[in-house]
Amino acid sequence: MMIKKYLHTRFRVNDMDKSLLFYTQVLGLKLLERKTSPRGSHLAFLQAPGTDSEIELCAFPSTGNVSVPDDLVHLAFEVDDIEKCMKQLQEAGCPITDGPTRTSNGTVFIFTEDPDKYEIELMQCSPD
Repeated sequence: MMIKKYLHTRFRVNDMDKSLLFYTQVLGLKLLERKTSPRGSHLAFLQAPGTDSEIELCAFPSTGNVSVPDDLVHLAFEVDDIEKCMKQLQEAGCPITDGPTRTSNGTVFIFTEDPDKYEIELMQCSPD
């Protein structure tokens, strides 16, 4: 088997509307599609600028609540200005759970979390 292309990753969420507000209004991802699957789960497909890969959010209340273990997985996104990003997160009431941290090559990164506590890494890459 040869993989042709990476398409998407699914994240289970407890509250689709709350998660969509975070991913679209706080992070600025684009909502591509929202639908209900044949088995009744609520799905939303999101895309970050500069990529054709997607993040699929899935709310499936009949199967119980989502509980994300610490350090299970994280999403990483590049930002232009980490200071501006931190200010916007603070204004939106989103915690900065780690950082800012500067690497030896000048990249600066922070971590925050979405409403279900999935970790989100935001990094300002060093100028080339």
